[in-house]
Order: sequence, then structure tokens, then C-alpha cells
Amino acid sequence: RGQLQLHFQPQFSTESMSPTGVEALLRWQLPDEGLVSPDRFITIAEDSGLIVPIGDWALRQACKQAVEWRRIGLPPIIVAVNLSAVQFKRGDIEKSVLQALHESGHDPNYLELELTESILIQDTSRAMDTLTRLKEMGMKLSIDDFGTGYSSLSYLKRLNVDKLKIDQSFVRDMVNNKNDAAIVQAIIQMARSLGLQVIAEGVEDEQLVSMLFHQQCH
Repeated sequence: RGQLQLHFQPQFSTESMSPTGVEALLRWQLPDEGLVSPDRFITIAEDSGLIVPIGDWALRQACKQAVEWRRIGLPPIIVAVNLSAVQFKRGDIEKSVLQALHESGHDPNYLELELTESILIQDTSRAMDTLTRLKEMGMKLSIDDFGTGYSSLSYLKRLNVDKLKIDQSFVRDMVNNKNDAAIVQAIIQMARSLGLQVIAEGVEDEQLVSMLFHQQCH
């Protein structure tokens, strides 16, 4: 019914405070209720398998939007799109990504695929092979919500990811919670030592920005 929308959340450099990318966020616009949070419908979409066509749509729309921004004169920017484990299991994610790039003309070097750790534990060898081929085409790979799931360091060793995203459950209260601050600092140090970019989610005030800057979060 044309009720799905993509919103784009900016990602900023802690050094320059300039945008370095955006993350595509799915929303459902109901005529009477307004915007429906993905917390209410993504699980149902995954259980029913509808997340496969929804995910394909989101990929196409994100790539088209990136091309449109370039067309009106904005500088190129990385667009990050979340992938569901169900898309790997039931769909053909490689075909979906290539089709989105082909239809839009988007540069694969400016597409980032966000992976949940559940993708990597379901069918590790198959997922690794697919992600390796996508990576070879120039796409960026990031692990979303790092630290909340099955954060095996072996995945970082085996899969050539570019970025770790620290889950907002650790970030939001790190000013007041020493344990959260210590976890965030440890993830940043580990990521930097592995040559990975690291981004903190849920940053909404200057105090957090300052703290993350001093911890050398990208």
C-alpha cells in the first residue's frame, strides 16, 4: 500500500562533527496511527518471511536516495542498510544487493551493509562466502549492536569487516555508569587495534560526544 518509509539517521565524525554517513531506518506510516516503530513489526515480518521483500525494497530505496542526493549536488556519502538473518536464510541477498545497485546506479563503495551477529552464527560458511564476495565488490561491512549478542572475536578475525557499532544500551548512560563507560572504552580500543572504524549509537547530547571524542571513538 505504499506505507513503508525510510528515514535516514546521520553518522558524525567526533573530530570534525561533519556527517560521514547515514543509516537507513525503516518506518511504517499508517493512515490513522501514524508512524509504527520497527519494534512492533520487524519480528512479525521476519517470522512470516515478509522481511525478504521488505529488505529488498529498503535496499533499492536507500540506493536510489543516495543517487538522488548526488544528482542535486551533495557530496557522496556512505549509506548503511541493515540486513536481517532471514534475508540470508530465505532470500538471495547477493542478488538483491546487485539488483539494487544496478537499478539505481549507486556506487558500491558508498554502500555499507550492517550485519547482526545472528547472521554469522546461523550458517557461518555460507554467510562468510557471500559477504566475502560483496566485500570484494567494494561494499563496506559493519557489525551492528556489537556487545549485545554472540560477540565472538573469531568473526572479526575471519570476516573482513570495516566497522563495529557499539549498541546504544552501553552508550546512553556511560556518563553516569562506570561499567558502561569501561565497556565502551574496551570496544573502542579493541576495534582501533584491529584497524576497524568504531561508531557509537544513541548519542544525543554534547557531553556524550565529548566523552567519546576523548575515548578516540571515530
